[in-house]
Amino acid sequence: MIENEIKKIITIGASAGGFGAVSKVLTHLPENFPAAIFIVIHIGKDASNQIILNTIQKSTRLKCEIAFDGCEIENSVVYIAPADHHLMVDKGTILVKNGATENNWRPSIDVLFRSAAANYDSCVIGIVLSGLLYDGTSGMNAIKRSGGVCIVQDPNEAQFADMPQNVLSNVSVDHQVSAEEIGYILIDLLAEKKPCIPKESPKDVKLEAEITKRMSSNVDEVEQLGVKTNFTCPDCGGMLTKINTDKEPRYKCFTGHVYSEALLGKLQDKNIENSIWVAIRMMEERKNLLNSLSENNPNSTQKIPSNNNSDRVNFLSEHIERLKTLLTDIGSVNSNKQANKD
Repeated sequence: MIENEIKKIITIGASAGGFGAVSKVLTHLPENFPAAIFIVIHIGKDASNQIILNTIQKSTRLKCEIAFDGCEIENSVVYIAPADHHLMVDKGTILVKNGATENNWRPSIDVLFRSAAANYDSCVIGIVLSGLLYDGTSGMNAIKRSGGVCIVQDPNEAQFADMPQNVLSNVSVDHQVSAEEIGYILIDLLAEKKPCIPKESPKDVKLEAEITKRMSSNVDEVEQLGVKTNFTCPDCGGMLTKINTDKEPRYKCFTGHVYSEALLGKLQDKNIENSIWVAIRMMEERKNLLNSLSENNPNSTQKIPSNNNSDRVNFLSEHIERLKTLLTDIGSVNSNKQANKD
């Protein structure tokens, strides 16, 4: 695609409740819409790309395609991220990669938005629709810092308000409207006939997009993005670097996994809970073995005094109950946090 033909790059991110919202955005766009549209919807790794394509195609006169690596970008086409692959925008072409997850997602909205911002700066329009948790916020901030336009679905209208609300809490957006109104805003923006005024994207946006594009990095590159921490990656165990370019810090390992601060805390809680359950299982197994050794077994050649075994069993039973109480307390704290958030 010839660079000066690109009027706008439109990136859309959605998760739970997102298919309906995406359909409302696309339904009013004309067949000759003078922009390329890229969509990431959170789906399972085994989801059918054809079903996703057919579902979105029903709502629009625009041509819809499942994106593939190396595809040339064309106006009036909707490019959809395939299951379990990141969708990225490069200069004139599309990249589809099986890189590390971001906020536990692949495809990731942040990856798409950041790549678009790094390559098309002020020509990018970012849209975040209905969804749970945190994906999309960092990517939207990259678009904003690169001179692009930021639009979010009104959280009060969204089926799931987390993603739009998180963007609103962290980024100064240009439009907060219903999903149906977004389509009309896009038509108005593209009708202005104003050329994109290039604005150099921040170096950190370009570097992070380049790292994701290569699907590899090194410690020195990641350290350019932030400050080393003593935390380890929940997925690969690598050292995490704290990135402070967004309002809410993010944490990135040199393998490429990225977590919002809130998600990292949740994953740490989950790992603690898993470790406690492992400890309980090991203690239960030890207790059962001691009970077995205490039984009258005439064939046993390695007897342990039954009173000694009894003390050990009581000791283990006491600590098992303490650990179960700790698990209950952790569950109650997390439930209260969620209730307060709601």
